[in-house]
Amino acid sequence: MDASSLSILDRRITDCRACPRLVSWREEVARGKRAAFADWTYWGRPVPGFGPADARLLIVGLAPAAHGGNRTGRMFTGDRSGDVLYKALHDVGLASQPTSSHVGDGLELYGVRVTAPVHCAPPANKPTPGERDTCRPWLVQELRLLRPTLRAVVVLGRFGWQAALPAFAEAGWPVPRPRPAFAHGARYLLDDLELFGCFHVSQRNTFTGRLTPVMLRDVLRTAARAAGLDPADEV
Repeated sequence: MDASSLSILDRRITDCRACPRLVSWREEVARGKRAAFADWTYWGRPVPGFGPADARLLIVGLAPAAHGGNRTGRMFTGDRSGDVLYKALHDVGLASQPTSSHVGDGLELYGVRVTAPVHCAPPANKPTPGERDTCRPWLVQELRLLRPTLRAVVVLGRFGWQAALPAFAEAGWPVPRPRPAFAHGARYLLDDLELFGCFHVSQRNTFTGRLTPVMLRDVLRTAARAAGLDPADEV
């Protein structure tokens, strides 16, 4: 892959058709829609990362939601997981607004980029290991392009963690063996990059209180400081 810039990479991602099951599912969802979004023209394609090309902090999720990013065309936009994430980013001063409803809603991220190891919405929110591995070269190239400024990464959830570590290694960071274990609040140093673990912002985690807004803000604030950003203090 010879993408020379993040914008070129993003365009190439949106044209990917490498995983037949994911292509079929994302397009089926886009045709069928959900009743609440019947008047939407769904994106129905792979969803690229979102945020500035000189980001110092990267947030790695899992995959777009069928009626979230697969509908809007932007990571963590238009679903309840995104509501939680962008509210927390706004609370700590890393986003221009607390909501993310559609592309063109004015949302800006400050020094932060959001991406995922799988760029297509998967059935039941569960990509297969093969789909994860097929999608990995996109994340590797994104990491390489971000490397000049990237100083910290927050990985949301165990699946994202397992997908991201091989990508970091392939992109040139020294990932130790055995690989660091995922845990909420985990913190590891990979040369010039600090890696943070955080429970995923899924409805299951946020509705049950496994991940609270305070817990999420604490991880984001700590990671932002490690990245050399200036997050807002706790109110």
